[in-house]
This record gives sequence, structure tokens and C-alpha cells, in this order.
Amino acid sequence: MLTANRSDIGKIRQINEDYSWVGELAGGVTLAVIADGMGGHQAGDVASRVAVESLVESVEAAIGDGSYSEEEGSLLIRNAMEKANDTVYRLAAQNDRYYNMGTTLIAALVRGGRAIIGHIGDSRVYLIDSAGIRQLTDDHSLVAELLRSGQISQEEAARHPRRNVISRAVGTDEKVEADVIIAELEPLAVLLLCSDGLTTMVDDDRILETVGDSQTDLSAKAERLIELALHAGGDDNVTVVLLQEEAGTEREV
Repeated sequence: MLTANRSDIGKIRQINEDYSWVGELAGGVTLAVIADGMGGHQAGDVASRVAVESLVESVEAAIGDGSYSEEEGSLLIRNAMEKANDTVYRLAAQNDRYYNMGTTLIAALVRGGRAIIGHIGDSRVYLIDSAGIRQLTDDHSLVAELLRSGQISQEEAARHPRRNVISRAVGTDEKVEADVIIAELEPLAVLLLCSDGLTTMVDDDRILETVGDSQTDLSAKAERLIELALHAGGDDNVTVVLLQEEAGTEREV
């Protein structure tokens, strides 16, 4: 599995509250994780780091030899996200500096052309393949809920004054529900995980154009996505992780 992991503080923020991790686990399984933290007194960067480290630790401990079923993998991701929530929530409850800190959290567990994706918040996972670009995750945000219910238009959503308010986060409540989905990846498809520092600055067409460029390697594509977000204003921290199977990779039947 080819991977690229890039993050930038952006042009406005004083610290980078995004945190990401990507690596290969037992049995050729690839795990990728991004968290976008929130909270005063630098608590956002603590929340995102703790959430990612907790999730990675949980998955590594439970993955075994990597021969999980889709049901087992889905439960594994869901349990790991609930454990991350518990870890962040307890840390916030024990330290006044971290009061009400929280974070988004997205994770992709990839093996043999199948991705098990868990998400909480408004960080996103996209699939880029021969059919174009498709957002796999639904934002857990106020504006997304208004959009889904038909109360506002897509154009109104883009400039809504509360577009950064998320309706579900890791660490802000004692319990949180993660959405888990399964996606099939065709050969050479790219899975993009990103914080909203990318998607609020760069539209889907530009993302597709960049990631779909067959003349550029995966690392350069990730760098280019960061550059596009910065050029558009860099209003937030921006983090991207790209995953793609190498050409000629044999898959299990």
C-alpha cells in the first residue's frame, strides 16, 4: 500500500490542532487516522493526539494476524473509537485546562481492496477512482443537518456563519456514536482522509484534478493539496492522508 501523510498549520492558526497517523499492521493491513482537535489553552492539540494514539493502540492490540471479517473489523473500529472517546473525556474531566476539549476522528482500515471506515465529526473520507470523486462520510455538523433536511441550500451552507459547529465529537460527552461504513476499492483507487482545512478551501473538482493526475506520485499529490489550501487562504490547519494500492498488487479472492 502506498501512503502519504501531510499536515500544515495554515496561515492563521497559532498551533496545529490536527494530528494524523498512517502505518501497516499485521497481515498487510493499513490503518490511517486523522483527528482535528478543538478547545482553548492548546487543549485541541492534546485531544487530537490522545484520540489518535488511543485508537491506534486499540486497533494494534485487537488486529491479531489481520484476518478479521468485515463484521469483526467494523466492531473493532467502533470499539476503538469509543475507547478514544472515553480516554479524551476522562482526561478533560481530570484537568481544568482541558475542560470541554474534543476532536473529530476518522479512521480507515484497509485490506485487500476493502476499506472499513469509522468517523465522528466533520473530517472527511473521499474515494477517488475511475468514476470520479465521492465523499464517503456524512459530516456530523449543524450545517450538514440543515442541508440534509432541506432547510438551507448548498450555496447557503458554504457561507453559513455556523458552518464550523460540529454536532458530534470525541471527548465532549461521556458517550458518542461512531458511523462505520465499508467501501470497495477498485485497483489504483485512492482513498483520501482529510481535515476540514482542506475541504473548506479546495472544492471537489480541484481535489479530483490533483489526485487524478497520473504523472504525479502520491507524496507530491498530498503536497499539492496542502499548497492549494494554503493558496486559497489557509484559514485552518490542513491535514491529508492518501492511500493507494501499488500497481500489480495481488488481491485475495
